[in-house]
Amino acid sequence: MTASAPPVLVFMGPSGTGKSTVAAMLAGRLGWAFQEGDDLHPAANVAKMAAGHALNDDDRRPWLETIAAWIDDSIAAGRPGVITCSALRRRYRDILRRENVTFVLLDGEAATVRERLMRRQGHFMPPALLDSQFATLEVPDADENAIAVTLDQSPQQQVAEVIDRLGLQPSA
Repeated sequence: MTASAPPVLVFMGPSGTGKSTVAAMLAGRLGWAFQEGDDLHPAANVAKMAAGHALNDDDRRPWLETIAAWIDDSIAAGRPGVITCSALRRRYRDILRRENVTFVLLDGEAATVRERLMRRQGHFMPPALLDSQFATLEVPDADENAIAVTLDQSPQQQVAEVIDRLGLQPSA
C-alpha cells in the first residue's frame, strides 16, 4: 500500500466463510467505513440466488462494477474502507483491483463452510450453491495483493491476524 491513497480491504471467499462478520468487526476496530457487498447486488441477482441458481459472469458484472465504484469513492474521499465481495475469480478481482486494495481471503474447507451455512438464517444464498462457489474459487496468486486467513480461528483472532499482518493501527 502506498501513502498516497487510503487502504481498502476486500474480504473475499465463498458464502458462509464469515466475510461480513470479520469485515464488520475489523472496520469497527479500525474506525473505517464498512460496506456489505451483498447489499449492492441488483434485485435480480438476489432473486436468482434465492431460487437456487448460481450467478453467471453477466449477472456479476454490474454488481462488481458497483463495488468498484464504492472502492473508488472511498479512495477519492481519502477514506479507508472495508467491503465484502466473494471475488471468487481473478478476473472479478481485476475489476476491483486498485493500488491500495488488499484482498483478504477467508479460507477453509467446504465442509466447515457448509455447516456454517446450514445454521445461518435470513440470507438469500442457499447452501446448495456452495459447491458451485468452491468450484469457481481461484485462490489469489502470489502476484496479487492478498492474504489468506484460515477459518480455524475465532472472528476476533482473524481480525487480530489481519491487523498484525497488514500492520494496521486500531482506533483508540
